[in-house]
Amino acid sequence: MTYLKLFLTATFWGGTFIAGRMLAQTVQPFSAAFSRFIIASLTLVLITYRMEGRLPRLAKTQWLAVGLLGMSGVFAYNFCFFKGLQSIHASRASLIVATNPIFISLLASLSFKEKMKWLNGVGVVLSVFGAMVVISRGDVQEIVRGNIGPGELFIFGCVASWVAYSLIGKVVMKDLSPLIAVSYSAVIGTVLLFWPAYSEGLLSKVVDYSTVDWLSLCYLGWFGTVLGFLWYYQGIQAIGPARASQFINFVPVSAIVLAFLLLGEPVTRSLITGAGLVLGGLYLTNATRAGQRGSSQKGIY
Repeated sequence: MTYLKLFLTATFWGGTFIAGRMLAQTVQPFSAAFSRFIIASLTLVLITYRMEGRLPRLAKTQWLAVGLLGMSGVFAYNFCFFKGLQSIHASRASLIVATNPIFISLLASLSFKEKMKWLNGVGVVLSVFGAMVVISRGDVQEIVRGNIGPGELFIFGCVASWVAYSLIGKVVMKDLSPLIAVSYSAVIGTVLLFWPAYSEGLLSKVVDYSTVDWLSLCYLGWFGTVLGFLWYYQGIQAIGPARASQFINFVPVSAIVLAFLLLGEPVTRSLITGAGLVLGGLYLTNATRAGQRGSSQKGIY
């Protein structure tokens, strides 16, 4: 059952790119992000209260750290996520975001002195080159010429935001449980998102959201955020972080398959080639670091 939950979690996270792509066509990015996380944060707070028996008080330094988590992993990530998906295919976005662990590993080795073996370096190079193939649609020279679209740049903003979130989280989660850290950061991120969403006309436009919009939001809030987080950490407790983290490699695969089936996105040669390079690089990076500190992914796509 643990392995099934982890597989479904990867599928849920892959599906966030499809739901996000659909929602981004009709709802402004800050409004979409706020609506997603008002659902997720309220649910997470209720779950935290039920599991902890109370809502723990945090020290001032902890509030600052959790606030940084909310700014990076909720506010910045989700704005870039929805803004990027306005113009970039879900499958391509998922492969760019799949390079998160690569950049986390690189910066963790510099910031936290975590050892990186030569095989890790090979994995980094493979994944980065794979992402370049995906971005350039097979013509890497387009990147050299600076021909990168705004959608790709915003999705790279997702990567930068998530790297910051994960590295801050490595420090924060030494003192706080993942559930508390994620719940409180979700609330803070939601509060930060409200004014920009309000400026987009959220309160007047929300009544016009279609059934598909609401289904996408509920999917993103409950399946992509809450259930995915809970099942992922249950998997870590059951089989350990090293083995559980390997299921994250299925996220872009499920996104590509779902984007093809539900959105009719083409599966091109450059997409397949890039996916192979990214996933191969992720395998090399994760497999050789399995014995160190486990996954650096904190689990909200």
